[in-house]
Amino acid sequence: MQTQNADDRKIRGIAIVSKGDEPKKIKKNTFLIPSQSEENRKYVVTIHGTKYSCTCKDHLNTNLNCKHIHALAFWLELRKQLKAEVMNKETMSECIYCASKKFKKNGKIKSSGKQRYYCMDCKQSFISEKEFKKFKGNGQIITACLDLYFKGISLRKIKDHLRQFYNIEIDHSTIYRWIRRFTKIISNYTDTIKPQTTPIWHSDEQMIKSNGGHSWAWNIMDSRTRFLLTTLITETREVKDARRMLRKAKEIADANPQAIITDGLQSYRKAIKKEFHTRRTGIQHIRLESIRAKMNNNKIERYHNSFRERDKTMRGFFNDKTAQAYSNGFRDYYNYIRIHTTLGTTPAFASGIDLNLPQNRWLGLIRSASQG
Repeated sequence: MQTQNADDRKIRGIAIVSKGDEPKKIKKNTFLIPSQSEENRKYVVTIHGTKYSCTCKDHLNTNLNCKHIHALAFWLELRKQLKAEVMNKETMSECIYCASKKFKKNGKIKSSGKQRYYCMDCKQSFISEKEFKKFKGNGQIITACLDLYFKGISLRKIKDHLRQFYNIEIDHSTIYRWIRRFTKIISNYTDTIKPQTTPIWHSDEQMIKSNGGHSWAWNIMDSRTRFLLTTLITETREVKDARRMLRKAKEIADANPQAIITDGLQSYRKAIKKEFHTRRTGIQHIRLESIRAKMNNNKIERYHNSFRERDKTMRGFFNDKTAQAYSNGFRDYYNYIRIHTTLGTTPAFASGIDLNLPQNRWLGLIRSASQG
């Protein structure tokens, strides 16, 4: 009779989850389970190692696993299975070294749980996502976090997104470490790529919150392609700061413009003369000093608006170093990932850079950076 009652409780517990009533986690190892018969009533189920406790009368009277405990155990197992499916989802079709179709599974990496393969032709061991072999998440999960972050979603909201849609519990600090690591890898790679720039560049600076105060984000953009050549975070707006920004832009473009459009900041005048030797090269410096004139610099202003959308979410940066790291990542998002409405493509493609990136452009960019 006791066995029959235990089976009945298990079936009723599965029924609770099956009809869509999910447990709600209220703290570590403690969950609220909806009542099966009373609409607004919930019971508290707590996990104690391998045992459970519940506040319902059935468990308190019998000390057996009630339907609410079975509901939680069933739900946790479902989440575990789904997480395993998502994290281990692979599309391996050939050896990454010789493109042979003759390969087999060869155990898993203990630290990450990722599948290892062995090629029977070239005798090499490999995994499907070698760029992510040391990370808890796979390529799809990590690049989803990158994309959401640079689209303006906070780290904690990304964490909640992973929990809701992938049933994966990842701490927001882990997500941030992913973002810092892979944006650095991408930035080191994209800094070596030379875009095809046009004769006119736009430059401007915007104030940002950093380290409890204010710093400046300098940006310089190619006019026709909208390719952001460089971004630089500084504490001041002096000539030396403007020169650093212009020098970096020259290195990236590997060319000089015919004209540079800026606002009326005096630092630009001296910096452009010193960096481009305007008397000898004939490069024009077009200064837009009035508010109405600055409308002609709206291409770079629109970029500032895009950057500001994310800046508002962060409510400022911890320091200038973190602000620079973020700015570098956002520059790559703007140049290589985000489709520009006016261009109908990315600024990188418009400037002659075709990396043949797949639909998941983040993943393609990381793989190109790792190979480069």
